[in-house]
Amino acid sequence: MLVVVIVLAVLLLGGAGAYWMLGRDEQTPTGGTTAATPPVADPTGEAVPPSEPADTKPTTAAPASSTDPRFVKAGQCVANEGGGGQPKLVIADCAPKTYEVLRRIDGATSGKKDAEAKCGKVAGYTDWYFFDSELDTLDFVLCLKRR
Repeated sequence: MLVVVIVLAVLLLGGAGAYWMLGRDEQTPTGGTTAATPPVADPTGEAVPPSEPADTKPTTAAPASSTDPRFVKAGQCVANEGGGGQPKLVIADCAPKTYEVLRRIDGATSGKKDAEAKCGKVAGYTDWYFFDSELDTLDFVLCLKRR
């Protein structure tokens, strides 16, 4: 009877540990703006993006299969559904208050300075976003233009 209890306890703890490891969020997405468009502080003290220009027109449509920014390509648009401090990008139709992906740079990224340096070589970019995971092969930087 003691052996059965020990085996069940090990299975239960092992299953809970596996669930915790697989269910946790290992992603650290981060975004930012260039010095030309610094975030503006709102009354609550959080950083928020500057106001959006109104003279833009829709162009490229987003794929219907997924809105995850891991699958976005240059020429498509993304919208920020997160706050200024913690962006949450989704692939969206190109429209005002979205960001056109000018360039996608796949490969390891080390954070904000790396993203700024990579996008600094892209003409016309206004903002950047990077995805940094535990697996460097999944990392990417998006050089964005506010619409």
